[in-house]
Amino acid sequence: MKSIKVGIISDTHSKVKKAKRAIDALVKNGVEFIIHAGDVCKFETLELLRDSGVKYVAVYGNNDAHLTEFHNNFNLVQEPYHFKLANTKFKLMHLPFYMSPDADVVVFGHTHIFDTDFRGNTLFLNPGEVCARNKPISEWAMLEVTRESFFVTHYTRANKSDMIEEKHYKYEREHHG
Repeated sequence: MKSIKVGIISDTHSKVKKAKRAIDALVKNGVEFIIHAGDVCKFETLELLRDSGVKYVAVYGNNDAHLTEFHNNFNLVQEPYHFKLANTKFKLMHLPFYMSPDADVVVFGHTHIFDTDFRGNTLFLNPGEVCARNKPISEWAMLEVTRESFFVTHYTRANKSDMIEEKHYKYEREHHG
């Protein structure tokens, strides 16, 4: 299995410029796929994902009902959405209602709080809020998946700053078969 770098953003809300900065930073860091964990809110953010040059998926958040008219134009999905990348099972949702460990990686948003937790060989990951609504930082994550490990990078950028800070987490995966 080859490794893959996956960019993860959530809760961009009306902050299209902040969404662009996060997406651009992830692409610059070599992600091959981007996951948006809901509350996209703006058509322009969907365009940024589409035009990023990498494959993406975005799940509807509780503030995204108005985006359903664009469902066929973008890779928008309903929660919980199951898919596979790099031989790894993902479950994507916005609301943290389906938190059972029935995938290798469970991605969620809504809380606006970064969270990474590895339990029972399942990684639970919330990238936090891009929109910087509840705190003076914009945040997102990158997940590098290898056969042996999950490497999570949590990115934060203070408002009105060009400096992006990183915090790293590593989780060893159990091998099956």
